[in-house]
Amino acid sequence: MGIPNDAENTSEKEYNPYEHRQVKKPNSDVRSLANLLKASLGSGILAMPLAFSNAGWGFGIVGTVIVAFICGHCVHIFVKVSRGCCKVLRKPLLNYAETCEAAFSIGHKKVRPFAKFARIFAEVAQLLTYLGVCCIFTVLIADSIKQLFDRYVPTFILPVEYYCLIILIPLCLMCQIRYLKWLAPFSLIANVLLVATFAICIYYIFKDEISVADRKVVGAAARLPAFLSTVIFAMEGIGVVMPVENAMKKPQHFLGCPSVLVIAMTFIMILYAILGLFGYLRYGDELKGSITLNLPIDDWPAIFAKIFIALSIFLTYPLHFFVVVGVLTRFIEPHIRKEYRNITQIFGRTAVVLFCGGIGVALPMLEHITNIVGALFYSTLGLIIPGVVETIFRWDDLGRYNWIFWKNVLIVLFGVFCAISGCTVTVIDIIEKLRKTE
Repeated sequence: MGIPNDAENTSEKEYNPYEHRQVKKPNSDVRSLANLLKASLGSGILAMPLAFSNAGWGFGIVGTVIVAFICGHCVHIFVKVSRGCCKVLRKPLLNYAETCEAAFSIGHKKVRPFAKFARIFAEVAQLLTYLGVCCIFTVLIADSIKQLFDRYVPTFILPVEYYCLIILIPLCLMCQIRYLKWLAPFSLIANVLLVATFAICIYYIFKDEISVADRKVVGAAARLPAFLSTVIFAMEGIGVVMPVENAMKKPQHFLGCPSVLVIAMTFIMILYAILGLFGYLRYGDELKGSITLNLPIDDWPAIFAKIFIALSIFLTYPLHFFVVVGVLTRFIEPHIRKEYRNITQIFGRTAVVLFCGGIGVALPMLEHITNIVGALFYSTLGLIIPGVVETIFRWDDLGRYNWIFWKNVLIVLFGVFCAISGCTVTVIDIIEKLRKTE
């Protein structure tokens, strides 16, 4: 990692941030891996077959590998920049937004006045992104429960809005957990349930004959942005990366090869490619937003898959909620007296859960909103910001022929393309759906 001048380079050698970190509940490598996997693996993996139907199976495989590599690289460079900033500023750890501010304050003189703006922009982007995710998760859980109740308890048919209200009670209780260490067991359970759902889906995919002849190798160019939006939404978990790395007992194990990051991204890429490819080959253009919706409703394995995915999303909710609370706490807590901070945390967390539930109930087209969140916010958090931050931090040492600069320009342009094209395609889809409804 390049440091702006010799004095700061000397400071880097003298100061080791790992030796000064004081974490109340540090996580082992295994628990950190579980949290990172759960941050990137979620309900989005079950939409991968639909993504492949937009891209075609050939482009889908190549695109998934490329996006996984780019996302993993962006996480790598962002964590590396954060560590470099810690050494220069002599701080034990920095969160996502603080890293953005620090990089600007250390970088070229012309960008230093924008350091505070960089932090605010990053925090607002995180807040909006994970608020959107929590809203989506609320309705996804409710939809899964409703599908089962409508089939097996036909005398108890309720609109999905009622199920959203019912699940808010356990969600409020789950979101009172304040340490990642205590969330780790739930993350492990959620990972097991998700893998079980994945295995059941694979069982149904290979249960009958798979046809390749009538499947697209490359999809229509107009649908490729929808593919990118789905993959980025499903794969990105950069907002949880810094809390996970900062809470590790041995944070030096997060980067490197092999490392927590490499193992997590490799596992994620393989799962996405397998389920996306064979799910598309099995069901073709009949695919729905989640492959679990294509499974038969009368078979017990399929029923368990629907239950497992609902529970997995439910247990994932607090981990994403952790990012929202972290941002809000940094803004609000300094203005609250110390003796009232605990009760404020309780009521504040409850209020945010209720807010997400209310927004989720009010949004009738969550599949399209999911694409917008993936295309706009996750592209910004996971692609654009890391590329800009590394360029600014390493401005005085961009490598031979400034290859780091040009590499990050391509990453930022790719993120901008995903944001604009993904939002455009999704808005067009919303308009067409509204016209059909009319």
